[in-house]
Amino acid sequence: MAKKNTIYDVARVANVAISTVSRVLNDSPYVSEETKKRVQKAINELDFRPQVNARKLARREAQIIAVALPTFTTPFFNEVLKGVKDRLKDTDLDFIIYNTGSENSEETLKMFLDRGIPDALLIISINIEDEIARRLKNAQIPVVLVGARHNDFNFFFWNNYKGGYMAGEHLIKQGYKRIGMVRSHSKSIVADFREKGFREVLKTYNLPFDENFFVKGITRKHSGYSEEAGYEAVQIMKERGDLPEAIFCTNDAQAIGVIHALQEFKYRIPEDIGVMGYDNIKTAHYLGLSTIDQKMYDVGMMSIDRLTTMIKEKDTSILQKEIEPKLVARNSTRRP
Repeated sequence: MAKKNTIYDVARVANVAISTVSRVLNDSPYVSEETKKRVQKAINELDFRPQVNARKLARREAQIIAVALPTFTTPFFNEVLKGVKDRLKDTDLDFIIYNTGSENSEETLKMFLDRGIPDALLIISINIEDEIARRLKNAQIPVVLVGARHNDFNFFFWNNYKGGYMAGEHLIKQGYKRIGMVRSHSKSIVADFREKGFREVLKTYNLPFDENFFVKGITRKHSGYSEEAGYEAVQIMKERGDLPEAIFCTNDAQAIGVIHALQEFKYRIPEDIGVMGYDNIKTAHYLGLSTIDQKMYDVGMMSIDRLTTMIKEKDTSILQKEIEPKLVARNSTRRP
């Protein structure tokens, strides 16, 4: 195997210091034109190809973006990660995924930071506590939050209150009056605001609250945002003696489980019971599931655009953007 030429070989052939070769490679203005030509000639003769990582290290540029998130196995996070991956194709950056787990994700994120600070960090759906915020500010690295908010950091945050309100209002305008909800196990900004918006719209339209119809599934996987939890929620309502006219699910995975359970009980959708999801994952289209579109793929791309700008342009300004939800009405809520 032929010996691979190095920066030392280039310096020897051009009769210059290694630091001079490095300055030429990094387009430094502090090298004369004559010296640049001599170094470039040596590079061409030796067919020298500098390592990308070495050049980045010399410039102290970010090389790898760490993406911290509670899980990467659900459709919601898959869509966000697709946007991240596809946008990174247009850059010379790499990324690693750090799965914090759905339970105690904040504590797990602290442990990740204890092991070493990455070049740049994208944090998805993890609340930023004071201790984490302090560490990130001290690290002085580009940070973007998705699905969480903090005054000191760039973020893209979904308007979950409005989404919950829109979902409930859609069901009401379809003529449903006794409406239930499948809740999550997690207490978070996302879950709390989604439910708060839904409860508020029932109050606005003077519809009754029936806590028997506000149910969590038994399975805690993915904090209750799962098909199993949706399926179990219908069984729990049934055991309590009655089912509502429509069920709002706080994500599409729950809605898929709800639909399966209702079909087992021989209920027709939407003739007997309407079903509303949240997220607008790809499967929702093929199931005819009404839902709230969160533009997860687009948000993944936007988050990388922001990180890239911070890295390449040394942009220290703060961008904080709220993502507006969009109602997608399909057959599952079209009451005859």
